[in-house]
Amino acid sequence: MPAGGFVVGDGQKAYPGKLTPFVLFTCVVAAMGGLIFGYDIGISGGVTSMPSFLRRFFPSVYRKQQEDATTNQYCQYDSPTLTLFTSSLYLAALISSLVASTVTRKFGRRLSMLFGGILFCAGALINGFAKHVWMLIVGRILLGFGIGFANQSVPLYLSEMAPYKYRGALNIGFQLSITIGILVAEVLNYFFAKIKGGWGWRLSLGGAVVPALIITIGSLILPDTPNSMIERGQHEEAKTKLRRIRGVDDVSQEFDDLVAASKESQSIEHPWRNLLRRKYRPHLTMAIMIPFFQQLTGINVIMFYAPVLFNTIGFTTDASLMSAVVTGSVNVAATLVSIYGVDKWGRRFLFLEGGTQMLICQVRKHIYCI
Repeated sequence: MPAGGFVVGDGQKAYPGKLTPFVLFTCVVAAMGGLIFGYDIGISGGVTSMPSFLRRFFPSVYRKQQEDATTNQYCQYDSPTLTLFTSSLYLAALISSLVASTVTRKFGRRLSMLFGGILFCAGALINGFAKHVWMLIVGRILLGFGIGFANQSVPLYLSEMAPYKYRGALNIGFQLSITIGILVAEVLNYFFAKIKGGWGWRLSLGGAVVPALIITIGSLILPDTPNSMIERGQHEEAKTKLRRIRGVDDVSQEFDDLVAASKESQSIEHPWRNLLRRKYRPHLTMAIMIPFFQQLTGINVIMFYAPVLFNTIGFTTDASLMSAVVTGSVNVAATLVSIYGVDKWGRRFLFLEGGTQMLICQVRKHIYCI
């Protein structure tokens, strides 16, 4: 497991550091890794509500829509193939996240982001040029692999690069990118659906290449984090990099704590077995229940299926897509509020997006986590 932005101690240390232009630039570029996840959430639901897309790849669903519009329209989307198209991405992301954790730890956060961008780009191209359903599913699987790598490395990178005082706000930049990606995708769906000839869905799916290229190129120009360098034994380079990103000369206290944290985490022989120990059960419970209840609220499902949901309650295709745009705009606005409040009202705001990071830090006996 990679060591995040934390220290060994009482958890109350405020290390010196400035929000330098260099750090702000790197965090903004890295945060754009969230665009690929957000774009997929926004684009997929809109595409599956486009008649031309359904007619080509899911004709059974299209026929149900055309035969009788008076029946329960939700049941018109009852298709195992359509379900496979939708869910294959998330299954692939789940599997790849297990591999991504090892890559992120051993080879650095940048390489993990690079893999994520390349895989997502490949999936977007396959989907954009798809002629058969199997091509759509293969493309979705590659998109899922890319998301698994990016979602593993980007939040960690932001936490490690950000100064103590601004760590919460900069970390939520990843979530902001997700919401922006959703909104952009929904706006594009609305206009692409109007293209004559019914091929706008290709632009919607293939357009995922743009956020994929952003994170791919970004990972090549971004510096590695001091935490990652320390984990790989590059102590002198890490100290030099830490001085630059903090904007101060005296970084000895933070550097020493990072080295101590890395040594302690490496000394744990069975980190996964430690999860079941009595003293870690509260952290294990919270790490599981926070994301569980986050998903149980149905927010992500609503964002993904917004166009389909609006369509099934009687909205036309254009109206359902525009309703999704409104939903995405509200999501972006709410995220901007959280950026302002996370450092002002408490860092536990971040647990809504990453309860597992708290667990990782506690298992390693590190008090301070993002």
